Amino acid sequence: MSARVGNFWHGPGDDEEGINVDDDRGALKLDDVRRVAMGLLARREHSTLELRRKLERRRFPDGLIEEALAGLATDNLLSDERFAEEYVRSYAGRGQGPLKIRNGLAARGIEPQRADRLLYSSGHDWQALAEDARRRRFGSVIPPEYKERARQARFLQQRGFDHEQARSAAHL
Repeated sequence: MSARVGNFWHGPGDDEEGINVDDDRGALKLDDVRRVAMGLLARREHSTLELRRKLERRRFPDGLIEEALAGLATDNLLSDERFAEEYVRSYAGRGQGPLKIRNGLAARGIEPQRADRLLYSSGHDWQALAEDARRRRFGSVIPPEYKERARQARFLQQRGFDHEQARSAAHL
């Protein structure tokens, strides 16, 4: 829900970034869209799809959004490749597996081929990450009961590790 505060429109997720609607003729300009987009990019990397959605929620015209996104990409301020690399690094560091990361990238508009290339060229040892996630959650002792090891494997699969990585890390 957007609300007008003074001379600015604030939408969901807005902090101090608003759009001045009292400029000449009250018309939105490309500079307005670009300024908001750059404010969002200053906080963190965004995919093109994420940024488009956020700008659409602020009710900018589609033509201005497309023009602003193209300009940001040309100026190398918006890069799906850079976003995806940072996303993989961040979520792998949190103990998430490649399947969950791939799904997150797809939801943010990153093509499956690009996601797969980044996941497996990122230098992450997914098996070691699965073992580390199991160890952090359950401790270093491997339980003797099959039922408990199966529970640990399910936990790892929920974190996005594939069947083999989870089974191996849980010693099934």
